[in-house]
Amino acid sequence: MKSVIVAVALSLLPLPAFAAGVMEVKANAYSCGEIAQIIRQNKKVFVRVGFGGRSFRYPPAQCGPGDKRSTGSFRDAGGKQCVLDYACVYDPASLYNFP
Repeated sequence: MKSVIVAVALSLLPLPAFAAGVMEVKANAYSCGEIAQIIRQNKKVFVRVGFGGRSFRYPPAQCGPGDKRSTGSFRDAGGKQCVLDYACVYDPASLYNFP
């Protein structure tokens, strides 16, 4: 009976409650400095670049399992090349990424 109550309670919660607060930002809408500031303030940010994007976490040591810390580069609203040193990218050598 407890599991039914828990399942009903979880189904009533909105989905963003489980998303852990990841903010999505369009790279062509902000300058490099503004994007860096947004990442520092929100801790988890997905920067949309065209059809895809890159995930950034601040502080840099907090990448998830299966990811590694690297630099990420993209163009901002003014066409300037941004290089941020706290990107979380796929790590092919991680044990979490083996089937």
